[in-house]
Amino acid sequence: MTTTLAHISGHATADEYVSYYERYVSRVKGDDIVSVLTAQLPDTLALLSRFSEDQGNYRYAPGKWTAKEMLGHLIDSERVFGYRALRFARADQTPLAGFEQDDYVKNGPHADVALAALIEEFTHVRKATISFFRNLSPNDWSRRGSANNSEVSVRGLAYIIAGHELHHRASLEEKYLH
Repeated sequence: MTTTLAHISGHATADEYVSYYERYVSRVKGDDIVSVLTAQLPDTLALLSRFSEDQGNYRYAPGKWTAKEMLGHLIDSERVFGYRALRFARADQTPLAGFEQDDYVKNGPHADVALAALIEEFTHVRKATISFFRNLSPNDWSRRGSANNSEVSVRGLAYIIAGHELHHRASLEEKYLH
């Protein structure tokens, strides 16, 4: 017999993440974060499908990431935040280190990977994220841990993932499509 776990309802609150992430979390509308994450995927894929390979290599200013590097950053960040959520949902209280996003982009392969392959990878990562969050119990959502010397809840991490995507999607629309 298969059961469906109840989703935690309610938007993440300011005590579930550090203030830095408010710029992401505040972008997220809705109280069912699994539905939000699910609904984001086709919207982001529609945006990404508008990019040619040349546009994927576009850098809107010196020293800024290309669109492909930004997509790689989204992929890497979702994996990192998802890993944190996994650890904390499983009641692992080991403090987790931060990560340097610029080093990840600099040392990642994204600039040399075809845009279509990055879009496919993003799709797989997001589907795995949704599956993970969909199967959490209400107790799992409220668990907390320490990442980058700051306390964060599993629900907070889910909202950070969604808001981070919205933040970078807006940047892709405003600065990269011309």
